[in-house]
Amino acid sequence: MPERSFETTAAFRELMDLVRNADAAFLDGPRAVDDVSVLEGYRMLTEILHVALDCYLWADAARPTLVPIVGPTKKFGGDNADAYYHFAPMDPRRSYRIRARRGDAAYLSLTVYGGPDDGRWSNRIVCTLSDRDLAIAPDGSFEVLVSAQPQPGHWMRLEDDAVALVTRDYLVDPKNGRQATWSIECLDSAPPPRLSDADLARRFRNAATFLRDLLAITPLPFDPAKWNTIDEPYPVPQRTYGWAAGDAAYAMGAFQLADDEVLVLEGASPPCAFWNLCLWNPFLQTYDYRYEQVTINGGQVRYEPDGSWRIAIAARDPGLPNWVSTAGHARGRIWFRWFLPESLPARPRARVEKIARG
Repeated sequence: MPERSFETTAAFRELMDLVRNADAAFLDGPRAVDDVSVLEGYRMLTEILHVALDCYLWADAARPTLVPIVGPTKKFGGDNADAYYHFAPMDPRRSYRIRARRGDAAYLSLTVYGGPDDGRWSNRIVCTLSDRDLAIAPDGSFEVLVSAQPQPGHWMRLEDDAVALVTRDYLVDPKNGRQATWSIECLDSAPPPRLSDADLARRFRNAATFLRDLLAITPLPFDPAKWNTIDEPYPVPQRTYGWAAGDAAYAMGAFQLADDEVLVLEGASPPCAFWNLCLWNPFLQTYDYRYEQVTINGGQVRYEPDGSWRIAIAARDPGLPNWVSTAGHARGRIWFRWFLPESLPARPRARVEKIARG
């Protein structure tokens, strides 16, 4: 009997070997992390594999579905507790119709991304449409056409390198609020797909490339000179990495605190559609927000009489308003985002205090 040979065999083993050996980066060497983060690292590998398989193994631009790519057990690339993201592959030769219902979103958008089609992250924003641009019916419904050629009504253009569409749905009360609902259909007919060795191998390779790109940037190293500070906020340029939002300003910081210390952040947010603060581990994942407050948004914050705010980051309740728990982490990342701000936010001030004995 002749020996059987499949291109998919090599591609599948490449993906499995990548996952099998990925822990080396966070166990030893210059990017090694603390014990808590090691455990999060193993969990992270399963989560990003899940995303990679949804976006590259199962995705079909001729028959797309909008699949969720973030959630309590599916975190990557800077997720947060207030948002629900969905992904669909795009083929610029095709046309699509998206139907949606807004729900309780404080901010909602659709973004088309361009770049390589081999699993590498997108490197530019083609176009963005937010709820501020949409004529939404009284029942919350709306429709968007996505194609290379202009269309009447709400339309998003597909340029030659368009590869993906990502929706964002931000809720002030993500636990109890109504999520947006989405559906997508391709307006061009296509015959039923048939499984082929070349195509399946390509899909596994794309999934491996997606993982490899993420693993190359995480765990993100800390700069000891920036402990307990926040960087200057910045807007996102059209040339971007990954699936960043095109109408948001961001600011990153870092904390390192003892159990009896609190990092107090003070600032003011300009008028905007939505803003929040999240605590992340070195893999750019939020801490487990199912069980404690590890993020806070502008609708949850208790403000000062002048409209400013103070946020307290600590391992235990410091007796201050707007406490965000470090969830057992002695150090971590701080991330601010402001959607559609009227101006670039001022840099938040930061100071470390001792927690008063209670």
